[in-house]
Amino acid sequence: MQPVSLWTPLAFGAGAAIYLALPGEPLALVAYAFLAAAALMLAAVSRMSLGRAAVVLLVLAAFALGGFAAAKLRTQAVRAPIAPAGGGVRLIEGFVVDVASPGQGGPRLLIAPIRISGLAPNATPIRIRITLREDDVLPAPGAAISLKGMVNAPPPPASPGSYDFARDAFFDGVGGVGFALTSAEPIRAEPPPWRLSLEMKVNAVRWALAKQIVEEMGVESGGLAAAMISGHEAFVPREQVEDLRASGLAHIISISGLHMAIVGGFTFAAVRLGIAAWPWAALRVSSKKVAAAAGLFAVTLYLVISGAPAPAERAAITAGAAFLAILVDRRAISLHTLAIAALVIMALQPEAVAAPGFQMSFAATAALVALAEAWPRPPAEINTPWPIRLAQALGVWTAASIGASFVAGLATGPFAMQHFNRVSTFGLVANLLTAPITSFLMMPALAIGAVLAPLGLGGLPLAAAGLAIDTMNMIAAWVAGMPGSQRIFASAPAWTLPAAFIGVLWLCLWKGPLRWLGLPLALAVWLCPRPAAPDVWISADGSAVAVRRGDEAVLMRPDAKLFAAELWARRRGLTVADAGARDGGYDCDRWSCAPLQASSDPRVAAIFTRRVSTIEKKQPLYCQWAEIVVIRGQAAPCPKAITLTEADFQRGGSAELYRTVDGWRIVWAQDLRGQRPWSR
Repeated sequence: MQPVSLWTPLAFGAGAAIYLALPGEPLALVAYAFLAAAALMLAAVSRMSLGRAAVVLLVLAAFALGGFAAAKLRTQAVRAPIAPAGGGVRLIEGFVVDVASPGQGGPRLLIAPIRISGLAPNATPIRIRITLREDDVLPAPGAAISLKGMVNAPPPPASPGSYDFARDAFFDGVGGVGFALTSAEPIRAEPPPWRLSLEMKVNAVRWALAKQIVEEMGVESGGLAAAMISGHEAFVPREQVEDLRASGLAHIISISGLHMAIVGGFTFAAVRLGIAAWPWAALRVSSKKVAAAAGLFAVTLYLVISGAPAPAERAAITAGAAFLAILVDRRAISLHTLAIAALVIMALQPEAVAAPGFQMSFAATAALVALAEAWPRPPAEINTPWPIRLAQALGVWTAASIGASFVAGLATGPFAMQHFNRVSTFGLVANLLTAPITSFLMMPALAIGAVLAPLGLGGLPLAAAGLAIDTMNMIAAWVAGMPGSQRIFASAPAWTLPAAFIGVLWLCLWKGPLRWLGLPLALAVWLCPRPAAPDVWISADGSAVAVRRGDEAVLMRPDAKLFAAELWARRRGLTVADAGARDGGYDCDRWSCAPLQASSDPRVAAIFTRRVSTIEKKQPLYCQWAEIVVIRGQAAPCPKAITLTEADFQRGGSAELYRTVDGWRIVWAQDLRGQRPWSR
């Protein structure tokens, strides 16, 4: 068994997760009481002679209370105004903080509003995210702009129990999202506060670097290069993104642990080799510590250049902990170092425990560190001919690469399945083929090119990086084109993911035969039977409806809320049927859909407009044949059918309907979210 300190991150994360899962918001006084109780428990452990079992229980309980308190205090610290829904067209004036990653609707800007028409200053969000029209020119960070657009609160979950986008936006300080109806026009504005000004200046440098890289390398390879250097994904072609997802290589796009490890590791190795090659320095300084300091600086610089997104921050903390361990004469790669890094991350960002990126990164890193500690180390041979040493080294590297990719894939598999509902069948193959390219050519060349590009000297390293990116894209397209390259899995019950996390950590942390007791828990997501899929899905505003027909989701309005509908379908293990699938059972026009007489099951009718005249015209006919009537606007209930209207969606959000022997059962998203600061 490992020391109790290795289990403290799990206890801390469990406390934060319990806070995030509460149906109601606790008082701040509860957080302070929990902190006091945790301090008393730790004081008792340090000052009293207690048995090992009591020490373990008190320490873990103290960290769990600390995690709960940290999450509550973090919520208090980031609390900010949230835009109301249904405010209509507004005039927005503000500063462009950054160019956000594009969404399905087009390019997006992160804006710090100066004023939003119709909102008082104390009700104006501190940040909003606006989707521009496809042909609009993207203004650079730092520009003061004005535009007209729609601004609403961040979207709720696409379906009951699914990922809560509004919670992420809340902790990121984004209090409104919307889309522009006009082009962004420059305006004159008072100078912003110094912190905002500094942030925009850094982002302006990042944006200029991204554009320069794309201009030098071209969009096909430069878009991905810019994303991996600066964090700007605005130039990455959508086809590449889809191929990378289907081949299991999508983690390349988001700056996270892999990128930080390669940049920090490359810097560490290069500096240590340089010192070893300089006899004067080699005799006078500790090459390992100097290299660790250089690696720490490189990771910090990369974090700034990347825009410091949450995954990059977490990866930088983990890499920084490893380099700091070297500086204080401790093992850089160990479970203790990982535990410290995880505690620091969760203390700063307790909400990370609910983020798929953190869960997958922590599970994969723990598995890889456990593998490294268990990896056999044969004694070094003396006077072995170099061809034999080379063959042995290649064999060890190949075995280590296969083992690392396999172990990391197993550790992250439950999270990918539960959160994203699709698994790349040949992801291991794709990652093994691209690992040498990304580790030894692409990322080092991009790091050198990013430093030299502003000086006009980045041509050669960027050309080498472009060759590596083109090769990786070719592999991704080949793997994505294989039959059955992706498989869709329905989400398992909610309890299976925490069980899998505990199981993975048990396998990594426990020593001896009892380690394998964690295997059934680690496989919980894979093995647990899936619940029955709902028969009907309705979006959070009633503007889109889907019905289940076998293993397919038939969309009544294929051009509306497609992203949300696809998320729901994947989560329930369904594939989205083509647009013509609805015609066999439903009579649809632009604003409504009605079931054909007794030919549709379930018999669902929907009116996708708030126009009173249209509702009054169509509702009586729809009530005659349908058993469920969905109306986006306000209306009186049908006499013999379940009627869901605008008031229901404002209260409950998205909904799933299940047919039972006693009638229809409705599950609302808002009931599962509870009344929290991000869900009101």
